[in-house]
Amino acid sequence: MSDAVLPLVGPLVTLRAPGAADLDPLVAILDEPEVSLWWVGYTPQRVQAEFIDAPDVTRIIEVEGQTAGAMFVLRGEDPEYPTTVMHLFIGTAFRGRRVGEEALALAIRSEFAEGVTRVTLDPNVNNAGAIRSYERLGFRRIGVLRDYQVRPGGALEDAMFLDLTRSDFPDGPPLPPRD
Repeated sequence: MSDAVLPLVGPLVTLRAPGAADLDPLVAILDEPEVSLWWVGYTPQRVQAEFIDAPDVTRIIEVEGQTAGAMFVLRGEDPEYPTTVMHLFIGTAFRGRRVGEEALALAIRSEFAEGVTRVTLDPNVNNAGAIRSYERLGFRRIGVLRDYQVRPGGALEDAMFLDLTRSDFPDGPPLPPRD
């Protein structure tokens, strides 16, 4: 994926490349207690380096012209293992509208169209809301990744390994219903 890729547009969500104007909204979202619980240690400099300066792997999740969150789309390079790993966060003001599900569905459809056969996620096992959302979209629990994430203070926590394959949804998962 590169910054030359056209935005992906759904009924509510647009996925697009990052721009300089996204820095402050992303920093504010990553500072929200419900987001920073899972996305730890993001300073403006880190957001700049990992999100804004990485248009090949970053997609901004936009809702009604506002930066609602971001997504990493990390495609493997080995053609024998056509897998993409995704990570995303959504600001609390945008929760409850299935924004993350629509963003994932759009990104997965694009990845499947480009030959990827499997998408994986690895949320913290204690992030029950995210796991429920991913399972609603069709992701399946594969297992627990033990001692996966170093938390503040050095404690290790597990992650839930989830996947969704093109054989589950040949054209990609359906978009969440909109009223």
